[in-house]
Amino acid sequence: MRIGNIELGERPVMLAPMEDVTDQSFRLICKELGADMTYSEFVSADALIRNIAATTRKLHIEPAERPTAIQIYGREVEPMVEAAKIVEAARPDLIDINFGCPVKKVAGKGAGAGMLRDIPKMLEITREVVKAVNLPVTVKTRLGWDHNQKIIVELAEQLQDCGIQAITVHGRTRSQMYTGEADWEMIARVKENPRLHIPVIGNGDITTPQRLVEAFSRYGVDGVMVGRAAIGNPWIFHDMKQTLLHGHVPEPLSLHQKFEILRRQIDESIDRIDEYRGILHIRRHLAVSSLFKGLPFFRETRIKMLRANTKEELFGIIDEVENLRYETVQTSPETNDDTTA
Repeated sequence: MRIGNIELGERPVMLAPMEDVTDQSFRLICKELGADMTYSEFVSADALIRNIAATTRKLHIEPAERPTAIQIYGREVEPMVEAAKIVEAARPDLIDINFGCPVKKVAGKGAGAGMLRDIPKMLEITREVVKAVNLPVTVKTRLGWDHNQKIIVELAEQLQDCGIQAITVHGRTRSQMYTGEADWEMIARVKENPRLHIPVIGNGDITTPQRLVEAFSRYGVDGVMVGRAAIGNPWIFHDMKQTLLHGHVPEPLSLHQKFEILRRQIDESIDRIDEYRGILHIRRHLAVSSLFKGLPFFRETRIKMLRANTKEELFGIIDEVENLRYETVQTSPETNDDTTA
């Protein structure tokens, strides 16, 4: 699969853009574990052109994590064009436009998936961003606004005509948010359109290596994007790539390796911000990690972990959990595919 001049190989697996999740540290970890491409957190066009520090920090990319896309969102043409030019100066490998975020504070203001209610403006923004930059431009969106407006097959073709070089489709409408199941049959229909020649990347409910294989073999997509299943479980990319190569995972990561990855995330989060806010940031990853599921009497331990305010306290709790996991691994074997997406 190729996007512009970016060669991603056959059956690439990508880390989805996620706010407060896909910072530089997490992207690099996922890349090291097998992700073929990573995406930034959401970058607000309005905040970027106002030079808000928290937003401009999202533009930093380490060479080792490439290829990396920076994703921008907004609801007006001129700010989106100006933001795209600023992003281009940061030298990502491509620029992705967010027409898929369903949350109220984004879609409710007409940006993200809110653009599905104003297709002419969506197309105008896309067309003008493509014209304004020399980097490849891609789009991530959803099936439509609701079940009465599943317009993605036609929309993908219209976006292609605007000049995008790949499209990612999340298999839900905006109204669904993250409820129900992703409709991969609709994603397949996008791919099957004979007039569409750009790569189609599927997204939604890819929680296991087996579902990943099915996305390629049954639905025929060019690439797959993994989102929430990677939170707290970045080694899912290792298992997925191993399964694509061998049909199974011949060399699974050990429990200790996985706990060390979480400790690294904590360290890097603290180094990037500070101890208190770094721990607050990483709690979302810890709360959903498969390493903490199925343990006896874990509720109290989980509460302690989420209330910890110092690195020393948090690492002490994680050490306890790791020891407990070793003690119970024989009776409660760990799996790598029990996350949500």
